[in-house]
Amino acid sequence: MKKREEIEEKYKWDLTDYIKDLNEWENVYNYVKDNYKSILKYENNLKTKENIYNCLQEDKILGEKLGLLAVYSSLKVKENSKDSKYLNLLNKVEKLSTEISEDCSFISSELNLLDDDFINSIIADPKFKDYDLMFKDIIKNRKHMLSKAEEKLLSATSEFAGDFSDIFDKIDTADIKFDDVVDSNGNKYELNNSNYAKYSISQDRALRKSAYQNMNGAYGKLNNTITAIYMGNVKSDHFYSKVRHFDSSLDASLYAEDVNKSVYDTLIKSVNANLPVFHKFFDLKKKVLGQKSIAVYDMRVGTSKLEKEYSYDEAYNIVLDATKVLGEDYNEIMKKAKQERWLDVYANEGKDTGAFSWGYYGKHPVVLLNYESTLTDVFTIAHEMGHSMHTYYSNLNQPSTKAGYEIFVAEVASTVNEMLLLNYLLNKAQTKEEKIYYFDYLFKMFYSTIFRQTLFAEFEEHTHFAYQNGEDTTPEALNSYYYNLNKHYFGENVELVPEIQYEWSRIPHFYSSFYVYKYATGLISAFYIANKIFSGDKETLKGYRKFLTLGCTMPPVELLKVAGVNLEKQETFDFVFDSMKNLLNEFEKLI
Repeated sequence: MKKREEIEEKYKWDLTDYIKDLNEWENVYNYVKDNYKSILKYENNLKTKENIYNCLQEDKILGEKLGLLAVYSSLKVKENSKDSKYLNLLNKVEKLSTEISEDCSFISSELNLLDDDFINSIIADPKFKDYDLMFKDIIKNRKHMLSKAEEKLLSATSEFAGDFSDIFDKIDTADIKFDDVVDSNGNKYELNNSNYAKYSISQDRALRKSAYQNMNGAYGKLNNTITAIYMGNVKSDHFYSKVRHFDSSLDASLYAEDVNKSVYDTLIKSVNANLPVFHKFFDLKKKVLGQKSIAVYDMRVGTSKLEKEYSYDEAYNIVLDATKVLGEDYNEIMKKAKQERWLDVYANEGKDTGAFSWGYYGKHPVVLLNYESTLTDVFTIAHEMGHSMHTYYSNLNQPSTKAGYEIFVAEVASTVNEMLLLNYLLNKAQTKEEKIYYFDYLFKMFYSTIFRQTLFAEFEEHTHFAYQNGEDTTPEALNSYYYNLNKHYFGENVELVPEIQYEWSRIPHFYSSFYVYKYATGLISAFYIANKIFSGDKETLKGYRKFLTLGCTMPPVELLKVAGVNLEKQETFDFVFDSMKNLLNEFEKLI
């Protein structure tokens, strides 16, 4: 794998718009450190609108500068975790952030003491329009707030509460070692988190199996350690939900985003009821592959030999063409993102694995990739740029206090882009083989995003409630539950391998609890929206474009209604699975 300095500059993100150099970083850091204590003059004085407004304004300005330092430092660590100077900067800013959070915890505590009538008068005051959501949340969350002293103590725990995710991240990006993979001819190849995807879609079945077993097996060798890390994260979630008077960490998570538990339960119920739809896909896949059996390591391979490689420039142009339907301005910003190097393209030593979109208010969003030239990577560009465009339009249209959309809707824009790309490729297909290829890709998307993420959600829910109820959460218990859950989901006709029991231990999103199910609801929503756009529904397109601009100005389920999707209705889920059945019938006719 190349070192960071060996990657061409045009394929590395440009972060100078965030922080130009280390001197600017130090200047901003010192400004925050030297000035934040001025906020302390408002302690015990947040009783008038004037003081409240001035305090919030000062806190916002300093908070934005501190956030910028944290995001920049974190991005530099993620581009190369072996560069210790940025890790030191990140630790430095996190320590200052904890100190400020602790000293300024009086703000939320004192505002929480204001009576509802006064808070409602603040909400009605145009001067506070950028803060009205915060005050609405105070009324909503009042019963979950603690005393001033308790809130200050709780703030002090933030410095180490996130360590479980950080520790796993270090293992995942720097410390874990993989055995070489072996193909059907006995040739050996290096395995890492970046090239695993390439092996998993190889036409060489022996190579696919070797990659699957070696990948999961590597985490299995650290089973005790990773279980301890993950359960530490679960215990942390349980602690915070308990002290804030929630029945469970799941309830706390759903409450935070104004999502009714019926949405979560309906997803799991609907997927379980429609497992035969996925089982039919697996059977058809086995038929097309010409195999006597099908195994878990066959799921990502294409059902034809139409595997193509795409240069980064070619892939980006395909995504541009596929998303033209979203508007000329949308397309121009997409072009600008590539020209101005918002994307970090190729893998290098010490770079974070996978892909993500991130950014900070007032700055352009950025995308981290580990581009490997496969069709999957083309979809990853579409996906992550969907996130970035959502961020761009939210930031453009909302103040910083309202621009950050909830995680619940975060996967919608990214997945709409993927669905648009898939529709574009299907319409461009010239041969039966191409159509089979893209239909298979669509069903693999349903498999990876609805089937797998809902399976993960069931595992995650089980683990949290097992700990809460004092049940067994040893490595053996978690492995066993995960293995049996996979047996249930895959059914009788798909072969598992022993190493699948360790797969849960390499899922980084488990450290952001109750995140994974949102991938599934995101695809369900995106499929619904994209189908309307495909059919030329201008109202849906208009509603979707408005959705992209709204940030967090409405509860997420209500935001989706603006785009035409109602996740509180069973019919929405039924529409998706009925559509899957019809598409599977079309796929079956082709083969």
